Amino acid sequence: MKGFVFRGPGQASWQDVPDPAVSESTDAIVKVGAVTICGTDLHILKGDVPEVRPGTVLGHEAVGEIVDAGSDVRTVLPGDRVLVSCITSCGRCRYCRESAYGQCRGGGGWILGHLIDGTQAEYVRVPYADLSVHPLPASLRSEDAVLLADIFPTAYEVGVLNGNVRPGDTVAVVGAGPVGLAAIAAARLFAPERIIAVDLAPARLEAAHRLGADAVADVHEAPGQLVADLTDGLGADVVIEAVGVPESFELCTRMVRPGGRLANVGVHGKPATLHLEDLWSKNVTITTGLVDTSSTPTLLRMATAGRLPTEQLITHAFPLDRMEEAYDVFSKAAETGALKVVLGGQQHAQVAVPVA
Repeated sequence: MKGFVFRGPGQASWQDVPDPAVSESTDAIVKVGAVTICGTDLHILKGDVPEVRPGTVLGHEAVGEIVDAGSDVRTVLPGDRVLVSCITSCGRCRYCRESAYGQCRGGGGWILGHLIDGTQAEYVRVPYADLSVHPLPASLRSEDAVLLADIFPTAYEVGVLNGNVRPGDTVAVVGAGPVGLAAIAAARLFAPERIIAVDLAPARLEAAHRLGADAVADVHEAPGQLVADLTDGLGADVVIEAVGVPESFELCTRMVRPGGRLANVGVHGKPATLHLEDLWSKNVTITTGLVDTSSTPTLLRMATAGRLPTEQLITHAFPLDRMEEAYDVFSKAAETGALKVVLGGQQHAQVAVPVA
């Protein structure tokens, strides 16, 4: 089969790799129908995730069909169409028993495309399939469902739930990439008074408006002052960091009000300064987290009911074998306007869907 293989920092290719096979009784083999590319994949290619070994097939999000399953798999059968979660869960360790699947100590957690071969291939082996894949209704398109493998659970759990968004809050989302946009959509479910989006790219700020942001600000045009102006100088009740660079995290700490909550979602590859000299007296709560995907069943029901704007986040689609081109488009989002790039699915358009 073919897969997208990491060869070292700055090096990856779509090439022949061995077919996966059931190696444990809890495994399932999935024929990949749709995948997407995550910002974390770009971090890997840059060399920011050193535990990813050269020779690893990348990717941790997919929709596909079960083609084989081990003898202990009970919840899915060959022929079932499923969502492959970005998080694998053993279901037995202390963390899994607390639904903290991202912290699994039984051989799960974030392993696909990280510690074992991932989903950006024609087939993928999924360990602990009973808890790590989700059957899909026929009415939900593959290209919409694949966005529930990672970005929507991440935005919802690590951003909105960790930030404890409540009715009447002012919510600032720093970073209007795919996860930031999903956080805007998810925050709206909790009836905040206003949502403010901050980003560098005009196209992403326009997308934020369409997905429900009440105000937007270019990061170079004093977004902190805009937040202050809209909150009588107090600051935002909840600030969600969805970039993963020191400057954005430090901006978030300046935008949160006393007693407020800062939910860090971004994947940080460099140290960020925590200005405790300013924050120690402000009763600010700062949370971090790797997604658990415990919310995936709920989000699947909501997507099936049309309550999540998945389609609005997809700007480019390609056949699976155009992986290298898709990575190029996604990595140049400032030029291409890319939000989510989907490969496979029911449509294989090779041009951008208009962002504005």
